Amino acid sequence: MLDLELSTTLLSILLLPFLFLFIIKWSSIFTTLFPSKSPPNSTTNKTPTSYPIVGSLFSIYANRNRNRFDWMSEILSSSPTSTFVLHRPLGRTHIFTANPSNVEHILKSHFHTYPKSAFFRMTQADLLGDGIFNTNGESWKFQRQVASHEFNTKSLRKFIEQVVDTELNDRLVPILSAAANSNTVLDLQDILQRFAFDNVCAIAFGYDPASLVPSLPQVEFMKSFEDAVRISSQRFQSIHPLLWKAKRRLDVGSEKNLRIAVEGVREFAKGLIKEKKQLLNEKSELDSFDLLSRFLSSGHSDENFVTDIVISFILAGRDTTSAALVWFFWLVSKNPNAEGEILREIYEKSESPIFEEVKDMVYTHASLSESMRLYPPVPVDGKQAVADDVLPDGTFVKKGTPVAYHPYAMGRSEKIWGKDWAEFKPERWLQRDDTAVADQRKWNFVGRDPYTYPVFQAGPRVCLGREMAFLQMKRVVAGVFRRFRVVPAFEDGKEPVFVSYLTSKMEGGFPVRVEERA
Repeated sequence: MLDLELSTTLLSILLLPFLFLFIIKWSSIFTTLFPSKSPPNSTTNKTPTSYPIVGSLFSIYANRNRNRFDWMSEILSSSPTSTFVLHRPLGRTHIFTANPSNVEHILKSHFHTYPKSAFFRMTQADLLGDGIFNTNGESWKFQRQVASHEFNTKSLRKFIEQVVDTELNDRLVPILSAAANSNTVLDLQDILQRFAFDNVCAIAFGYDPASLVPSLPQVEFMKSFEDAVRISSQRFQSIHPLLWKAKRRLDVGSEKNLRIAVEGVREFAKGLIKEKKQLLNEKSELDSFDLLSRFLSSGHSDENFVTDIVISFILAGRDTTSAALVWFFWLVSKNPNAEGEILREIYEKSESPIFEEVKDMVYTHASLSESMRLYPPVPVDGKQAVADDVLPDGTFVKKGTPVAYHPYAMGRSEKIWGKDWAEFKPERWLQRDDTAVADQRKWNFVGRDPYTYPVFQAGPRVCLGREMAFLQMKRVVAGVFRRFRVVPAFEDGKEPVFVSYLTSKMEGGFPVRVEERA
């Protein structure tokens, strides 16, 4: 017999679709009987109208087939303060902002008022557990402190020279060369995800999954990880959390698939942890520089806790850099002048650039920054207020309200970037070096305020791996562009579609042809 909790959940899941259909069918009656809650100073009709009980459900439904990031960007750009309160059914509200002052308030000056949201933590708990990206407080501080040792200069140099260069020269370049010789269409998104996956497994576990070998094998751990990320992120699109919770309780549909995928990820990770523990027991200390060794050596041996930590870092290391590189190669392919400047910079370096040369690739750094402005690897990030507050733009935030800052919308903001915001323009990050008399083309990189450009977060939770990510990406760009030209191979008239499963992707992959440079 079903217990009371399950019975209640089942009743809710049965009633919600009927309520939803009723609301849609009788939407004209609601719009006639109830006035709008649209802000009186709204200058356009892009702000969704809100009604009692149902909130802005009509607008959400009407835009259900649109890219939700573009939709939200339009709303935020039409708001005088670049902030918008979305009214969900049954009185729930969600605040979105693309206002740099608000972002600084949330991420820095009132950091403790806006921890990781309970909704995000609940939705991702099956996959991420209490890993660094899904926790707050002392647990977050400890994980960050231990992980920070992984990102010092010595470790970064070792990562580039021993991991990235080996994967680049022994795996990525030969695969691209074979594709060029056979004129084969490759899914560059899949290739770059495999490259990043091998890299991050090396730094997280000290383990090589060898996913980027000529046969491009289906690595079970990688497949399970991909499925777990995709399905868990789809929970955010559910009409109401009760729907996916009921499916999880009944172990059906996508929730059953998620359970299987997560079990595959965690069992594999635990197997590696046991092996590493055994090595640690046999040796007084490990000579490995991977993240898992650091956490085990710190005295934390609980398998579930360490598994949570490592899974979070795999998510960050695999999906963010591969996403950034995919959109970079796409944008550069459409901008031959930028490609020419990048090539000039690459050819000034040695064929296998050393650590200092990679760091000094200023124009490439600007190009990567510009591509992430338009296509940030993490397009939106959510917090939750633990006390009543007022944002700098005057928006009142009630305790318990989810608050999200929106890097995707901020990168498309005319208020921040000017009328040419839609252009791919690396020069907006650069200024001429007046001291370089011998070379008038010498550039200096001019970074942006991290609250204007929060692609790597900012404040106490700023991304630890920022420098590592740039070094890895610049090394890949140098290794690929020196030998190959990447040519998109979409069907005529087709453009890539931006989607996000926790991190951004191209829907359906990135088909390319690879040409050897003369």
